[in-house]
Amino acid sequence: MAKEIVKKVKLEIQAGKATPAPPVGTILGPAGINLQDFCTKFNDATREKMGDIVPCEISIYDDRSFDFVLKTPPAGFLLKKVAKIQKGSAKGANQVVATISEADLKSIAETKLPDLNAYTVEEAMNIIEGTARNMGIAISGRNDKELQEQAQEALEEEKEMAKREAELEAMEEEVKADTPVDVPVVGEEEKETEEEEK
Repeated sequence: MAKEIVKKVKLEIQAGKATPAPPVGTILGPAGINLQDFCTKFNDATREKMGDIVPCEISIYDDRSFDFVLKTPPAGFLLKKVAKIQKGSAKGANQVVATISEADLKSIAETKLPDLNAYTVEEAMNIIEGTARNMGIAISGRNDKELQEQAQEALEEEKEMAKREAELEAMEEEVKADTPVDVPVVGEEEKETEEEEK
């Protein structure tokens, strides 16, 4: 009789470094599986990928046994690794933080192909290129000129906005300076009239 899956859990763990401590223990502990057993099996399976973040899908059965499937590292992680950056752009495609080669893009696409909704390496490259664009990573020969232009336009737009805001602030200051200090506050007059009537 086939075992029944009672729970599926997805985790992203650094290869070869799973321990029963949080976050692994926090997520898998309540499921009642042997944490040390999972950590040992995961670490053995990912030993050759040391340094990478490895997504893992764990199926937990009704008898508290488990199976897991390793996925390819996240595209963002692979892009940052190849581009040698700590994090992507905070402004997305409007700020280029790094440039990678088309060969790097192809290599990442080939790695990710099994987990992507794509049938060819070219389709996978297009998907990874989109992720790279959102992270502010240009691909030389593919979209680097376009992204540089876009970043330049965004910078000019930002300068224009800052200039407008400065002008607006100056105008507000001018209005405040021109306003007489003893301007009656609306509502105060009515109070005074009431008091006089009493």
